Order: sequence, then C-alpha cells, then structure tokens
Amino acid sequence: MNIPEGLKYTKDHEWVKIEGDIATVGVTDFAQSELGDIVYVDITTVGQDVAEHDIFGTVEAVKTVSDLFMPVSGKVLEVNPVLEASPEKVNEDAYGEGWMIKIKITGSASGLLSAAEYKELIGK
Repeated sequence: MNIPEGLKYTKDHEWVKIEGDIATVGVTDFAQSELGDIVYVDITTVGQDVAEHDIFGTVEAVKTVSDLFMPVSGKVLEVNPVLEASPEKVNEDAYGEGWMIKIKITGSASGLLSAAEYKELIGK
C-alpha cells in the first residue's frame, strides 16, 4: 500500500499536498483499491467555497458511487482535466496524474493526519 510521506491524509481517505495556501487533493491508494475500477469522476464545485467535511464531488466505480469530502475549508480552483476522459488515472496513479482538485485553503489544516497516523487508521 502506497502512503507517501510529506502528504496529509483524512479519515475519509483523501490525501492533501499543501503548498503555501494552495492544496492539491485526491483519494488515497487505499481508497482507490477499495473502490475498484473507477469509471467516472463528477466534480461540479469549481469556483465554489466548500466547508471542511462537505462533499465536493463523487467518484463512480463499477460497483459503487462514493462521495468525496473536502479535507479543509477552501475555494475549489481547478478540477483535474485528465479525469474527464481518463478516470482510471485515479486507479493507476492516485498520488500523481490521478489528483482530483486544487483548492485555495481558507480554513485550518490542523485536523489532517500524518502518513504514520493514516497507516494506523487503515491498519497497515
């Protein structure tokens, strides 16, 4: 299971890469493996302010649809354009080409987990 150091994580299985007040967000390797083959990513919150823990989109796999939860409060600046034509990138490269959104952080990121804490959460 790939859980890179240097990223932050949520109990809802999103990862967060923080650079200044901009964060890139995606789902973890654990989440994509639990979901199975991802066939569609639906994010319609670009330009919107979304509160921490609120839903910013959904991801559809062959067997299920799962909500995506905002890891910190912020304004959604961008959705990964690659995912519209190639949602399988989330399965193939969850921490790289499979990122989902970029946000301008407006809230505190203090509630995020370290890689070690996330490993403990998922029992790895």
